Amino acid sequence: MGELRHLINITDLSVKELDHLMTVADDIIAHPEKYQDACAHKKLATLFFEPSTRTRLSFTAAMMELGGNVLGFASADTSSSKKGESVSDTIIMAGCYADIIAMRHPKEGAPVVGAVKSSVPIINAGDGGHFHPTQTLTDLMTIHRKKGEIGNFTVGLCGDLKYGRTVHSLIEALLRYKGIKYYLIAPEELRLPGYIREMLDEAGVEWHEVESLDEAIPELDILYMTRIQQERFPSWEEYEKLKDSFILTRAMLKPAKEDMIIMHPLPRVNEIDVDVDDDPRACYFYQALMGKYIRMALILYLLGIK
Repeated sequence: MGELRHLINITDLSVKELDHLMTVADDIIAHPEKYQDACAHKKLATLFFEPSTRTRLSFTAAMMELGGNVLGFASADTSSSKKGESVSDTIIMAGCYADIIAMRHPKEGAPVVGAVKSSVPIINAGDGGHFHPTQTLTDLMTIHRKKGEIGNFTVGLCGDLKYGRTVHSLIEALLRYKGIKYYLIAPEELRLPGYIREMLDEAGVEWHEVESLDEAIPELDILYMTRIQQERFPSWEEYEKLKDSFILTRAMLKPAKEDMIIMHPLPRVNEIDVDVDDDPRACYFYQALMGKYIRMALILYLLGIK
């Protein structure tokens, strides 16, 4: 590959590259033994300036299953940023010790600043309410495995569509595939931002804004639930008012298609009732597993390892 590649936004990868990553991830699932030493003597730095469970564990597990090592920190409080060190200085320093960096930061655009200075590939593991490209890779991998193709389906995106970075990245990725219809299910205060609605219009796809989950469910092949994120709200009062807007229960699935899949980037709070977990359509823990395999494929790709 030669040139240094970063993954800041999902659109940094072409559709051909996305398909390649999913093919490699399929092969990792089928033949894990082929990959167990692929990253021997390589190190991943996980620089998490914001709390994370799944994403950080997923990156750590991915690198370990490739035979590599992991170093880093799990919150800004345990790093020198607490002393005032800049993001770019932290990145330059980490590049002295690691071969690749996964970085999460509460400020939008922080990974872009880091990528300018970095001597090693940077993977954006989430920047504020902006982008979360490896969650989108996880989502695409789940759809690919469960539906056989990406395209020709109706997807419902439900919950916090305003601040939910996973939703913004997923729509950007799906707009490059054919035959997808969108239901945007959110209270008025949490509707999709204008710039993403413009993207939907420019792409000429069919999309509907609805405020009722019941209204949309019978139409859907995929239901993508999200939590109402307290940490993104300007005030506690606003969060309290909206936090229980949509709660999916087993009873609500009666009119749904038999082969609909229910996805969620996790963590959930109460937006999917635990009685849904036993429904065969529930795919959110499977989705978390797919995150490990697609991150393994991504690490190999960015390090240029065949």
